[in-house]
Amino acid sequence: MAQDLRDIIKNDNKQSTERMPEGHEARFLNKLEAELPENQKSSWSWMQLAASIVVVFGLSFGAYKYINKPIDIQVVDTQLETVEKPTKSLGDISPDFKKVEDYYLANINYELSKVKLTPENKELIDGYISQLDALNKEYKRISLELTNSGPNELTVNALITNLKFRLNLMYRLKEQLESLQTSESNKKRTNI
Repeated sequence: MAQDLRDIIKNDNKQSTERMPEGHEARFLNKLEAELPENQKSSWSWMQLAASIVVVFGLSFGAYKYINKPIDIQVVDTQLETVEKPTKSLGDISPDFKKVEDYYLANINYELSKVKLTPENKELIDGYISQLDALNKEYKRISLELTNSGPNELTVNALITNLKFRLNLMYRLKEQLESLQTSESNKKRTNI
């Protein structure tokens, strides 16, 4: 049943070389024109013309709407986004509040500088640092409130309380690290 493709193609070529009888095309066109009435031919050309006009009007209307569409241009000033609005701090209210703020910030930074990070205490320090970051964000929010609404007793007390919390947090971290260090040294002594 399997046949060689070359043989099939050779046989196919023999069939296609045969020609149609003379005048076949002319007889076919005459019969076709006899079957199609003349009035149907003219109605087709009229329908094609009407369809073309509708398409042209549709495209013109679409182009008109597209071209005359109001353009919404938004100008963005990138410098406004990068420049932060200066916020007021306790030092901006009075020199006495500046001393209080400087005292707390200096002690917080001093205690933070004394912390030594080791693999044993890394997790403990990371927990305290995340709490310290949350308090720093709250301090900035309160400072912004001080800037927007002006100084009042509640805002000033909230800022001072925030500074106290941060300093107490650093003292607790220091105590935790000392107790961790003593417990590790006791473990080493008992193992020796």
